[in-house]
Amino acid sequence: MKILLVEDDQELARSLKAFLMDAENICEHVTGVMEATSRIDLYDYDILLLDIKLEDGNGIEVLKELKKKNVNTGVIILSAKNEINDRVYGLLTGADDYLPKPFNFTELSARITSLFRRMNFNGSSDLLLNELKINPVKYTVKVNDELLFLTRKEFDLILYLLSNRNRVLSKESIATHVWGDNYDLVDSFDFVYNHIKNLRRKIKEKGGNDYIKTIYGIGYKFELYETPK
Repeated sequence: MKILLVEDDQELARSLKAFLMDAENICEHVTGVMEATSRIDLYDYDILLLDIKLEDGNGIEVLKELKKKNVNTGVIILSAKNEINDRVYGLLTGADDYLPKPFNFTELSARITSLFRRMNFNGSSDLLLNELKINPVKYTVKVNDELLFLTRKEFDLILYLLSNRNRVLSKESIATHVWGDNYDLVDSFDFVYNHIKNLRRKIKEKGGNDYIKTIYGIGYKFELYETPK
């Protein structure tokens, strides 16, 4: 998953970012409202972890800006403000969950996974799409009940494509979502093409349909359709 952590407690942010990245998530960290709103204006994230009291304002302003984009990003508020009014206001503004500080990192991880499943898998542990079966917790993909042997980046790639099925995704958006900010250190998007090619090949070798369509000059689309019965 790609996560944006908005937190001005540097010590907490360092520890939490390391924890999330150890679980092989992409986690970017900012400390204030202005930088956070700039990030969500430029990039899409799976999950936003948001403190309310920030160095340059109120985190709820970031939440409001995110909702204007109408994107599929889950929001968990992390705040020392644990009074009921703060929780209710955050949830009514559009947050999906609220975890008061101090919190256990393992509990937060479980809430992130649960929220992601609710948003993209209708709360189920598995996503079933024709002959495909994807489990985001076990990081597995099956085609016709046969397990695909994918690298972690290939799994992140198919999960991102599936979460945005029937939408055209630019090569740049795929690169930033799956590889993070480091993608801009390379000269081309050939690495995206190579991962797409390998993913297509592995799915077809197991008898799966070629759902990943190339949109020339732009990027790719996971085109979902119902197989004939």
